[in-house]
Amino acid sequence: MPTDTQNARRGRRLLARVLAPLLAALALLVLPGPGPGAGTADAASVCHGRPARTIVFATGELRLYKTRHYACAVTVAKQPGARRPMAVSLQPRGARPAVRSGRFDRQAGPVTVHALNRCVRATGSVAGRGTSTGWILC
Repeated sequence: MPTDTQNARRGRRLLARVLAPLLAALALLVLPGPGPGAGTADAASVCHGRPARTIVFATGELRLYKTRHYACAVTVAKQPGARRPMAVSLQPRGARPAVRSGRFDRQAGPVTVHALNRCVRATGSVAGRGTSTGWILC
């Protein structure tokens, strides 16, 4: 028959097993993380793969990434700040384009398409000014 000290230890262990994950989850929700303006436009990429091209235009840049099977594109504003119209589009040859557009403060995208043995063409714009490529990454 367990003694009072054994019961107390067992109760503390059970409490620790239940509370530890809850406290960890609460800390992730409550503690401040990187907020708007905390990072720069040169922060870690949201696309997988190696950087393939960066095309600079007046109000931002179009960044293209490539893995063996996929291509990914992001349009990044030169001056993050107020929300403004932004768009990014990536089209593999012989398929429909993947488009992400709207009002964003820092970047539009990422858009990813399957591009194994295919060329792609990309467009990007920030506040009405932008760029487009021909068939690239062949």
